Order: sequence, then C-alpha cells, then structure tokens
Amino acid sequence: MSAKREKYYELIENIRSARLGITFEAYLATATVTSVLVGIIGSILIALLVYLLDVPGLISFRGNVPVDIAATINQFQGYYLVGGTILAGIVSFVVLYGITFLIYLMYPSIIAGGRRRDIESTLPYAINYLAAMSTAGITPAEVFRQLGNSTIYGESSVEARYIILEVDIFGHDLIESLKNVSMSTPSPRMRDFLQGCIGSVAAGSNISEFFRTKAEQYTGENRQTQKQFLDTLALIAESYVTALVAGTLFLILIQSIMAILSGESTPLMLYIIIYLIIPFGSIMFVVLIDSMTPEW
Repeated sequence: MSAKREKYYELIENIRSARLGITFEAYLATATVTSVLVGIIGSILIALLVYLLDVPGLISFRGNVPVDIAATINQFQGYYLVGGTILAGIVSFVVLYGITFLIYLMYPSIIAGGRRRDIESTLPYAINYLAAMSTAGITPAEVFRQLGNSTIYGESSVEARYIILEVDIFGHDLIESLKNVSMSTPSPRMRDFLQGCIGSVAAGSNISEFFRTKAEQYTGENRQTQKQFLDTLALIAESYVTALVAGTLFLILIQSIMAILSGESTPLMLYIIIYLIIPFGSIMFVVLIDSMTPEW
C-alpha cells in the first residue's frame, strides 16, 4: 500500500484539498469497482449490439486478395460473428474501464480547482470579518470558529471549519491546526495567510493588525487582477471582431464571388465557413473567456 500511495501521491493531495471526506483507500477502491462494473455492463451491451446487427458480416474486402489468404479467410468465415463479438466486448471493456478510472482520477483535482477559485475570491472579505471580530477582543480560535459558522464566505468558511475541527476533534492546539490546514488547502493565498497567522499567534503579536494588513493586500491584488482581466477582455473582443466578424465576412464575400465565376453549385468552402468556422470559433471564444474569468 505504501508503494501505491507513492504512485498516487498527487491524487491523495487532491482528495485532501477537495475536502471529499473520504480516505484514499476507499476512494481508490470505489474507482476500481465502479470502473469494472461500467466496463462489464458497457462491454456486454456493445457486444450484444455487435452480435444482433452482425457488424463483422458488414466488413468486406476490396481489391485483389491472394488465393492463399482468400482461402484462409473463407475457412474462418463462419467464426466472424462470434470472434468479432468477443473482440468488440474485450476492446469496449478496456476502453470503458480506462475512461471511467481516468474520470475518477481527475475528479478531485477539478473539485480542488473550483475550491481554490472560490477561496481566493472570498478570502479578502473573510479576512475583513476576522479583523472586525478580533478587534472586539475575541480570541483567535473563537474568531475562526465564528468564520466557520458563517455561510456567506463560501469555501473560506469551510477551511475555517476544518481548523476548528482539528482543535475540537483531534485535540490539536491552534498553531498545529493552522499548520495542518495550510498544508492541505488548495489556495496559495489561503496557505500564505494561515502561515502568517501561525507566526503572529506564536509570537504573540497583534493579530488584528495582521488581519487588516492581509485584507488590504488581497483586496489590492483583486483590483489588479480585475484590471488585468478587463484589459485582456478588450484584446479578446478586438480579436473576435477582426477574426470572426470582419474576417469571415471577407471570406464569405470572396468565396461567393469565386463560386459565381466558376459556376459551382455547391461551394464546399462556403459551407465550411458558415456551418463550421463561425459556430466553433464563437464557442472557442466563449470557452476561452469563461476559463480566464476570475471569480470575484
């Protein structure tokens, strides 16, 4: 099992960062069993479909086949259906098993990435809340407890709940709890903030001042990120107008003139531009903008 843990080290870290609430062993066992079941059920259905439709019988050879090879083919012709069905079942099992298992391997990283974006978008406001609470004289552990009980700060509140979970359930002190959560959080900002909290609590310094400083820092970074995104969005908009509006109109005009001059009744290139390049190009720009948009 130790060798398997080394092999799936990144998966283990992603499971912890995603806060899935399941151990690595249980998750890997679930992934294996589910992949096998999907592979078996899918391969049976595909093999049955191949058998009922007699797909191997639809395969035909074109061209001249040597006499010896033709004789060998004819000799096994009666086994085409059974052999093709078995082969389709084996191949479909391997493919479905691999795809399902790959989805299980990727799922924690996707969830962890979503949590990272949510944490970094709510962290400045969560730290402002911590600063306000600590100014009122509340202890650091109770400050994080209050943040964990709040529901308006998204995944930042979840991380605070895990800090208190370490204190209440596992009996760790606040510094050790902050250290453990900082090692598993998916957000570099949250990690930096928690490590700073460790230093402030250990040194006995004014943690309220530290909270205010960090809140101002992350708020300023958010403003800078927003400005950079708006500049990038303006550049993408100009590229879209140039490439998919003016560019495609120019290509359509040229292709139409060429089709008229050549007397072509079905201009293939014109159809490709209208039905492929324009829709897929627009989808590409939408996906690009969505992937670049920061969650504020």
